[in-house]
Amino acid sequence: MKVAVFSTKVYDRHFLSAANSLPQHELVFFEPRLNRDTAILAAGFPTVCVFVHDQVDAPTLELLASWGTRLVVLRCAGFNNVDLQAAADSGITVMRVPAYSPYGVAEHAVGLILSLNRKIHRAYNRVREGNFSLDGLLGFNLHERTVGIVGTGKIGLILGQIMKGFGCNLLAYDVYHNPELEALGGKYVELPELFANSDIISLHCPLIPETHHLINAEAIKQIKSGVMLINTSRGALIDTQAVIEGLKSGKIGYLGVDVYEQESELFFEDLSGEIIQDDIFQRLTTFPNVLITGHQAFFTVEALYNIAETTFANIADLEQGRPCVNEIRAQPSV
Repeated sequence: MKVAVFSTKVYDRHFLSAANSLPQHELVFFEPRLNRDTAILAAGFPTVCVFVHDQVDAPTLELLASWGTRLVVLRCAGFNNVDLQAAADSGITVMRVPAYSPYGVAEHAVGLILSLNRKIHRAYNRVREGNFSLDGLLGFNLHERTVGIVGTGKIGLILGQIMKGFGCNLLAYDVYHNPELEALGGKYVELPELFANSDIISLHCPLIPETHHLINAEAIKQIKSGVMLINTSRGALIDTQAVIEGLKSGKIGYLGVDVYEQESELFFEDLSGEIIQDDIFQRLTTFPNVLITGHQAFFTVEALYNIAETTFANIADLEQGRPCVNEIRAQPSV
């Protein structure tokens, strides 16, 4: 099958080409992101492969369908950038890679926790400059601290397992209770109780209307003063302006994020020679207790291998008329 691959980086070419070594498919790589202006590049391609910042909205899907596309495969788990109803209306099947890097993402969240707590990023820069003072680098023991996990699917469960190994107490919130987390001693509570009692809050839920700005001004009023907030899921789970106010007041003591609400204009690109125009993002970078990484939590060898393998398995399911567990559809109206 002919596959148009958008938002291509060097590592995408490497892992997708390696998984297509036979080759089974004709892969054509495009560096631009998919949107209604670049959709013309996919004319005549039955399959389009996209990533987190590609705009798979109704106008784009209508154009793709008119030029013969019948399948959109995502190289990611989240699908908030896809208009599923428009896809269905256009006769386009949408598939994703639901669990390509649960260990990688959970481990990255732990890395943010450790770095923020022990100020490892600040200590690294000090030592390079010959400054060995410990002033300002005081941390705390993770042992006996309470970690609140919002979203207890595969990633949230793995984070719970790791933090339990540190001797932490676990609180959790999810619509669906995970018995494996409960077996670790995790206690499910409502969000206000989790906010009020957690020393560390880590977000591991999808971005849907119900979770948009889950951490907002009202939530920040409920959290324990000095809390550490970690987000490796989707940027819009957090109301960034409200979080900035929380940092200024000291209500939020630490912030570690691998995602950002307006990241599509920033992340995955080298902007080191440019003036970044996003004033909210720039304000975040001025806080000494904020650590930002550029959507790299998923970025492991194992993850990129799994993404490539699952992507081609999804395509094969469609080609051979098999039902695919990774197909995603619009939810019926209530």
